[in-house]
Amino acid sequence: MSRTRVKICGITRPVDGRCAAALGADAIGLVFFKNSPRHVSTARAGEIAAALDPFVTVVGLFVNAAPADIEQVLGNVPLDLLQFHGQESNEDCNRFGLPFIKSIAMRPGIQIPERMAAYPDARGFLLDAWQPQIHGGGGEPFDWQQIPADLQSPFILAGGLDPENVARAIRQLRPYAVDVSSGVESTPGIKSADKISAFMNGVSNSGTDTGN
Repeated sequence: MSRTRVKICGITRPVDGRCAAALGADAIGLVFFKNSPRHVSTARAGEIAAALDPFVTVVGLFVNAAPADIEQVLGNVPLDLLQFHGQESNEDCNRFGLPFIKSIAMRPGIQIPERMAAYPDARGFLLDAWQPQIHGGGGEPFDWQQIPADLQSPFILAGGLDPENVARAIRQLRPYAVDVSSGVESTPGIKSADKISAFMNGVSNSGTDTGN
């Protein structure tokens, strides 16, 4: 199996973005949802993006945002990928000229293949805990048995991952990538270099190929 990619989400400071990249993260996430404790302004997001090394993917997270608000961000922040966590349709997500991934909230009874089929233009799908108030970043895992063993589409695993459980999650589920936010923080929005390092070690120790 190819290596498991890693996204560190909810970056709020340039120093944390640089740290995540230096420790091997493939992508960092910038949250533009104002109800999140990890929300960043357009100006701060631009500072974070400018501090990153080449080849680090910059992801912008939106929740039911007005198109004009997304356009305003795109005019000022060099995003590589969009991530949608609300009730956006495939057309809503696909109108900005950038690739996108769609979050699927793992509520009880969710039919994952049917949800994926509704977004034929998505580059990928992020499976996250069902948290209707904060739309992710709550540090709560979902029941991994909800994921069908024969799921065809590559997926990104989120929801309550941390240095202690990420290796087990990868061995059990074989996701394309893992996404962590609160699991590598010292306080909400402030990342811990030690926890990021431990998380990356957990990914490396999962038994998958961590080479290029």
